[in-house]
Amino acid sequence: MDPPSNWPRNRLLLALAPRNLKQLMPDLEPIQCRSEQVLMDTDSSLDHVYFPDSGVVSVVAVYPDGSIIEMATIGREGGTGFQAVFGAKNSSARLLVQLPGTAARMKRAAFLRAMEAMPSFRSLMHAHVHAFLEQVMVSAACNGAHGLKQRLARWLLMMRDRHDDNVLPITQDLLAEMLGVHRPTITNAIRAFERAGLIDYRRGRVEILDRDGLIEASCECYLLVRTRIAQHLPKTYPE
Repeated sequence: MDPPSNWPRNRLLLALAPRNLKQLMPDLEPIQCRSEQVLMDTDSSLDHVYFPDSGVVSVVAVYPDGSIIEMATIGREGGTGFQAVFGAKNSSARLLVQLPGTAARMKRAAFLRAMEAMPSFRSLMHAHVHAFLEQVMVSAACNGAHGLKQRLARWLLMMRDRHDDNVLPITQDLLAEMLGVHRPTITNAIRAFERAGLIDYRRGRVEILDRDGLIEASCECYLLVRTRIAQHLPKTYPE
């Protein structure tokens, strides 16, 4: 895959000074990310770090029976280096592509060299890990404290922030799996949002019609995560 002239588009990488980004460029490889592609599985070797340019990657926990639940999402505001920062050699989570797109891939060895050689890159990755943990902690609390409609609204808004588009190519089966509920339960919540004029659902796609209304339908966790990520990474989060 040949990179476009304006590549990379990952906001985390673009937060670096141009000279530092130039140093990283030889170690960055542009790749395509397909829907439902597993970039890295639980307990597999942590060979690469990914910086999405578009699309969304979910960080999911995998249970012994094969079921999964989402812990966090990563779009072009971030990267998947939250484990590599601490020197991990194997992944403790599955990295699953939810919305297809492109990414910059970097070998773990090159990532660790850059962390050692560039203080600005190291500081940025530490800030990203802090922001990532904020998202995981709030998401865990939200899953236990709030109802499905609130959690669904939060999830759609977070996907919209990372996708930069009001149309999300996602299915009801995916929504049910990520939110840890049965398909009919998701169907009822989607119909309620459609009646309220918040979204339009067609087979395999959700269009957000009223973002402000969806924010009102969500719990406080959505804006809390946005605020906390912006505090740690002021240059990476979309308006």
